[in-house]
Amino acid sequence: MFIGGYAVVAGAAERLVLGYDSFGNICGRKNTPVEGANLSGLDMTNKKYVFFLNSCSLEIQSLKISSVSLCVSSCPQEQLNSLEDLQSFARNNGSFLCVYNLNVSSYTRNPKAAQLCPTLPVPPSKSFPLFNRCVPQHPECYSKYTSVLISMVNEMDVFHRILSGILAGRDTVIGLSVLALAFSLGLVLAFRFIQPLLIHTLIALVVFGLLFVSGVLWWLYYDYRNDPSTELETEKENVKFLLGYAIFSTIVTVVLLSLIVVLRKRIPFAVQLFRIVGKIIGRIPFLLFQPFWTFLILIVFWVFWVAVLLSLGTAGTAQSTSGGQVEYRALSGICYMAWYHFVGLIWTSEFILACQQMVIAGAVVTCYFNRNKNSPPPHPVLSSISVLFCYHLGTAIKGSFLITILRIPRIVLLYLYNILNQKKNAKCLYSCCFCCVCCQERCLRYFNQHAYTTTAINGTNFCTSAKDAVCILERNSAKLASISCFGDFLLFLGKVFVVCFTVFGGLMAFNYHRELQAWVVPLLLVGFFAYLMSHSFLSVFEVTADAMFLCFAIDMETNDGTAEKPYFVDQELLTFVSQSNKLTEGQKHRSTRPFQDNEDGTELQPMT
Repeated sequence: MFIGGYAVVAGAAERLVLGYDSFGNICGRKNTPVEGANLSGLDMTNKKYVFFLNSCSLEIQSLKISSVSLCVSSCPQEQLNSLEDLQSFARNNGSFLCVYNLNVSSYTRNPKAAQLCPTLPVPPSKSFPLFNRCVPQHPECYSKYTSVLISMVNEMDVFHRILSGILAGRDTVIGLSVLALAFSLGLVLAFRFIQPLLIHTLIALVVFGLLFVSGVLWWLYYDYRNDPSTELETEKENVKFLLGYAIFSTIVTVVLLSLIVVLRKRIPFAVQLFRIVGKIIGRIPFLLFQPFWTFLILIVFWVFWVAVLLSLGTAGTAQSTSGGQVEYRALSGICYMAWYHFVGLIWTSEFILACQQMVIAGAVVTCYFNRNKNSPPPHPVLSSISVLFCYHLGTAIKGSFLITILRIPRIVLLYLYNILNQKKNAKCLYSCCFCCVCCQERCLRYFNQHAYTTTAINGTNFCTSAKDAVCILERNSAKLASISCFGDFLLFLGKVFVVCFTVFGGLMAFNYHRELQAWVVPLLLVGFFAYLMSHSFLSVFEVTADAMFLCFAIDMETNDGTAEKPYFVDQELLTFVSQSNKLTEGQKHRSTRPFQDNEDGTELQPMT
């Protein structure tokens, strides 16, 4: 919160989004005066474009263009050859191309008009979508203008290039996030109502999507690398990151295709598993609405996070110069605050998702350990939310922090890849380390979910619940691993499906503006947002299944099926677990004990 408050006070994100003139005025809004600058503090609400007085002879010094810039209401569409043409353009179009303190009637009479008006002739220009600049359309002027802009972008540090890419692609990022939401919602409804058809279709779509996206990434990398016009550092960075994306996508494709082939025989059991999970969700229908609240909270947080990031990128002090112009001097240490802010993005997002998982687990536990299956307890979701906020927020914070600790090395590895990308051995080492970290994160998520369920059952803290969950999983690994493995894998394929097709849409959208955008970072954000959205929606099934099986394991350990201590499990789940475990080879007598007669010869009966 301190970073956010400081950034909002010290920064001015509108300067990057809207553009600004040489006198400290942000185009497209009403401004406040800067001390010592007479032409600052003007109302530029109707003047949204930045116009340079000497657009054909620009020079750059210390990341600052030497020419005076103004906010204008429209760019000149035709060449203006004289002061009379400037005056006529101002009167006809309401766009004043001379310095603000020069009255339009004095364009042709003031002896200083030559210094206060643009260099003649003024070439025709067109508004460029990046930062609303008036870009000259005359071939020679355009060449000089772009060369200066290229030099300025190349001299920027990585943080500001990334920030400019996010700003330039902000509309695309929002659109792709909505697309990811639509995919996620569609998958939730499909998993709930049309499981048999969906699973086969989903596997086919994921295979197609993985192969297609990998092919597109390699094609774009080849296209960028062999483009002779590649001059900008942003383009060169795009080439490097495209290679990293292509390698990572190829590795994921090979691994997932191998797993699909190995696990293909368990598809019928996956269909039955989702039918049972759907039955539980049918008893608690409000579980399907839980992701919407999570999504709204995530959206509010992401908007706040991006606003703070933009403010950090523009944090500085406005100082007037001898000529009455204004310079913005950036504050030192901003880049370090941006990294801290990025860690906050991961941790807070994971915390919000952890809260959702705990709410779902609490509701499932309440319904599972209810004796009357036909009469579920009232308001299990609201009860779970109240217990979470009163007693277990610390558990969610600790679990999300562990995920964040493992997520950060992935970011570091992506950075190191840029340094080691010329060495083949380094590439192999990088790929192995990246896959290792991803597997560790997946395992930690799995144990976190069971720790949340144990917390809901016993009311213990995170460390105690994690220890108990590990012990329970260790004793029942033979029964639970083979059952939940393929179900979790199918849900993971659903997340891959959402990310795959959202990233493909991002590749097509960002590729149209490849020159001045470091779009690999916005694309990474899009992939991150898409994964979080899909995880938020599909985790309803994932957490429900994991919580159900952990409750089943505890039920088997604490009850013996007698009249005094009957089981809580219903017949359908008991039959499913029994049939699924028959496929697992090498089962010991202990692992099959709950599904056979007990030592006294009493048949184990579920509580229906």
